[in-house]
Amino acid sequence: MNATLSNNVLTIHLEGHIDSNNAQAVEAELLAAVDEHPGAGLSLDAAHLEYISSAGLRILMRLRKRAKSAIPVLDVSPEVYEVFEVTGFTEFLDVRKRLREVSVEGCELIGSGGFGKVYRTDPETIVKVYNPGIRLEMVQHERDTAQKTFLAGVPTAISYDVVRCGESYGVVYELLNAKTVAQVIDADRSRVPEMAQKSAALLKELHEIEMPGGALPNRKAEFLEWLPNVEPVLEPEEAQAIRAFIESVPDRNTFLHGDFNSKNVMVTEDGEFLLIDVGDAAVGHPVFDVAGLVLPYVYLPRSQMPEDEKSRLLGFSLEDAPAMWAGMCTAYFGVGVSEVGRITQDTSPYAQLLVSYHGTRRSGFNQDYMRSTSVPGMRQRLFPLIQAAKPLDW
Repeated sequence: MNATLSNNVLTIHLEGHIDSNNAQAVEAELLAAVDEHPGAGLSLDAAHLEYISSAGLRILMRLRKRAKSAIPVLDVSPEVYEVFEVTGFTEFLDVRKRLREVSVEGCELIGSGGFGKVYRTDPETIVKVYNPGIRLEMVQHERDTAQKTFLAGVPTAISYDVVRCGESYGVVYELLNAKTVAQVIDADRSRVPEMAQKSAALLKELHEIEMPGGALPNRKAEFLEWLPNVEPVLEPEEAQAIRAFIESVPDRNTFLHGDFNSKNVMVTEDGEFLLIDVGDAAVGHPVFDVAGLVLPYVYLPRSQMPEDEKSRLLGFSLEDAPAMWAGMCTAYFGVGVSEVGRITQDTSPYAQLLVSYHGTRRSGFNQDYMRSTSVPGMRQRLFPLIQAAKPLDW
């Protein structure tokens, strides 16, 4: 038996047979591992657990009482799961069956992003494979969010099970003969105006959906919870300026995708537009989604990143990014091309807030990194925009 600690969650790996012959020794090892990490969360990895008797189950019962909350028991084989089920232990332990194995070797890569890649495994299904190291809980959260948003009327691809893909986890979606908007544009540049208009129409449709209270995280609240993590490296007046800016955003219960871009929108053969990658879905003011478009279509082409890397992240030619942004702006807001510059200016403070938010979180709020990289960028770009920001009137 061994144990690993990650993100303050202690995972204890159960092995072989646990029965009356070794139950006392196993319990001693379990309790010793838990005592070494007071305050940490606890989960049990049963990938290599071949058998557990009533004596072993009693150990888990005592561990559950000590933890005072359900303990995840992960990657349980069908045979061992049956023992948990017939004895009723699935009622008070979070027992999860072993995940189905899916191979994407030789499959078509249809998109990639910061957290993983999307493959088409057959004409009817795709798999989003997360990068190695991303925890199962995050993957299951995205699958659960996809199901929840689908049932709320959000046009998403139908999600199925969470699976294993080698050393990574993935989510399987049903998506019949569809391509991403980025793939459509990359194959035929003349379709940029059409894709921009239809993508904007989808975004407006999303922003007409009101979610039940508490169904999804509140984006404004997330920003307010983020701020204390960066306050130690800011001047008090800077932190107060950011707080006042966030608090000025009107409260809404509008559905937000959270990462709406041309690689997260699929187009079926019959022209239906569907969302994938809804793990960042939330509720809040639509400005957060619209500002998110500034990142790939305005900021990315201007960045110092190598050209080939920028094109890979965008998914189509950088030359078409301005037309995609202009087309979405005019269609979403119902304005002429002459208004695109104003819209870019008005949404830039929120876009820069997103840049700061994601950058500091990716660093794990490392204070040295934030002082050397995040704060100079915020002082150069975010604070001047905040000071000049206009109140939202839509």
